[in-house]
Amino acid sequence: MRRALVLGGGGVTGVAWELGLLAALVERGVAVTEADLVVGTSAGSVVGAQVRSGVPLQGLYEEQLAPSTGETAARLGLWVVARLLWAGGRTRDAVRSRARIGAMAVAARTPSEASQRAVIEARLPAREWPARRLLVTAVDAASGEFVVFDGADGVSLVDAVGASCAVPGVWPPVTIGARRFVDGGMRSSVNADLAAGAQRVLVLAPTSASFGPMPRLAAQVAELRAAGSRVVVVTPDAAARAAIGRNVLDPARRAGAARAGWTQAAAVADEVRALWV
Repeated sequence: MRRALVLGGGGVTGVAWELGLLAALVERGVAVTEADLVVGTSAGSVVGAQVRSGVPLQGLYEEQLAPSTGETAARLGLWVVARLLWAGGRTRDAVRSRARIGAMAVAARTPSEASQRAVIEARLPAREWPARRLLVTAVDAASGEFVVFDGADGVSLVDAVGASCAVPGVWPPVTIGARRFVDGGMRSSVNADLAAGAQRVLVLAPTSASFGPMPRLAAQVAELRAAGSRVVVVTPDAAARAAIGRNVLDPARRAGAARAGWTQAAAVADEVRALWV
């Protein structure tokens, strides 16, 4: 496997920033959409599905610039963050930590699964799994097991992406069969280690936050490099962080985040091109 594109989580602003950056890279002649593998976590699963849909990134980027009128802003507020830290940070056992977060997510008052599924479905240009390899991450809310969907398991793309985006305490866990799933970012905000075996890895990480026993992005990147992969990691620059703001779930920040991603591409294009060609 030559090239892997890893897309991390970061809310609606993370989707916008990633799309702006990717669209601008393609505009500059860097064929980032031609990755042999795309790994998507949370917001990155939305972008991954969009990248693999075949719809031109320029159009997807322009959609991010549309007014957010009528969209409801959610908030990963201090109370939710405190509950996540309390649930997941009390043990060094990663699986147990995720199971406690899952229990918190199941007990939380959130919008209905049906309403959130409709939101996810509207964000995906295609509803079927792509022919080219896409991995979507999630966590079993009951067991804490880390799960990777790839289309070979009979799970619909909409449900897989919905599960990956199910932020505990904000959105409802997603029911698939007899199991319920929460955000793949509860294992790692990026899950870059899933690109193991790729010669070249491009990681877009709107956030690299971690807590408790979560694996750190730096450690995952170090492991990839130790195994022989060339890795470039792109995170939001100062202008992008300002555009994103403190609430990554606020759609009013989406257009600014998308433009910031587009602008930032100029500074990273040469490094990404050297990796990708």
